[in-house]
Amino acid sequence: MCVGVMGTALASPLYPIYQSTWNLRPSDITQVFVLYMFGVLASLLFLGRLTQRFGFLPILRAGLIVMTSGVVLSAAAWNVPSFMVARLLIGLASGMITTSASVGMVQASPGRDPRRIAALTTVAMTLGFGIGPLIGGLIAQWVPAPLVTAYIPTAIMGSIAIYALHRISVEPTVAVSQPLDEHDPKATPENTRPFAKWMPTLTFPPQQGRRQFWLASMGAFSAFGMFSLYSSLAPSFMKEIVPWSGPAVSGLSIAMILFLSSAFQFMVRNQRTKSVVIVADFALVACNLLLMLTIITGASWLFIAAVFVTAFGHGLANVGGMGVVAKLTKPAERAGLLSSYLIIGYMGTIVPIMAVGWLADHLGLNQALLAFCSAMMVLNLAVGVLVMRTRELPQPTDH
Repeated sequence: MCVGVMGTALASPLYPIYQSTWNLRPSDITQVFVLYMFGVLASLLFLGRLTQRFGFLPILRAGLIVMTSGVVLSAAAWNVPSFMVARLLIGLASGMITTSASVGMVQASPGRDPRRIAALTTVAMTLGFGIGPLIGGLIAQWVPAPLVTAYIPTAIMGSIAIYALHRISVEPTVAVSQPLDEHDPKATPENTRPFAKWMPTLTFPPQQGRRQFWLASMGAFSAFGMFSLYSSLAPSFMKEIVPWSGPAVSGLSIAMILFLSSAFQFMVRNQRTKSVVIVADFALVACNLLLMLTIITGASWLFIAAVFVTAFGHGLANVGGMGVVAKLTKPAERAGLLSSYLIIGYMGTIVPIMAVGWLADHLGLNQALLAFCSAMMVLNLAVGVLVMRTRELPQPTDH
């Protein structure tokens, strides 16, 4: 999982270089970033059943192959369309890897506390997201031909991971979906057709847990959106509001959000899920306020505080959301609900970020950021209050 998601945010510190090399506007950068997210969504919607059907290991192998291919194509990209194809491939692979590896972590640790497994899963995922932009930013700052050389370490590590996974035999106890029983009333001719297994489906919890699921998912929506703001536009707005700039600085800031997020996730892994979700929502309110104050005052220490609190909110929102999913499902059923949860979260990386890109072209980047932060503050405040008024889910008896 860690190596597989390294390529996802690797391009973030390189966006200013692409912008100057190819004469791109802020909205062009957000469109490239959002296309990757559409790839993730397509993977979760249309390929989400594959893990249950074939087992996590074959899908993890395939995802790593697609991811490494996308990284190699990114290094070879000669114009915007070729780069967008590469980002789309990386997005498709990201959805396959996160879902299959998350299910694999559960199956590899039977009988353990689902909260600990959920925390370990998100820590591994977040570390991978952070290592990519850190390595890419450092190479782009000091090594020639950064739009090529920045991708080389990830491509090499992806190739090693593919080789390693092919030396592991397919697990015998995967949760493979059973054939439909012709006497089952749900086994209609419609869903027994060969193409039915590729059709998009969304899995939702039973009515008694649906409110908790939606509130946790909206926390992920906000956390993913906040991180995506830094990933897509931080290199651009850092030049205006802080005295430091360059691929290494922007890559380090993105990586620090994710590394700190991993640390916070590990620290709260045994805390009550409801408490974690509540604190996450109000931390996301605070990080938006700090970023607004940074834009208004230009104070560097406020930007550092905004990064720190963003990492805190991001980490807790991930642990809380995965904890809710773990409480609502048994391991064999987790892939479907996890895909639905991630789809809602990834929508936060598409709708708000596209809006920021459009507003930046028409009103200026600072005004667009102020509008984004204001909207996110209101959303997180409302979600936090609703979570406080919602009962805690019971701990599952069968893990």
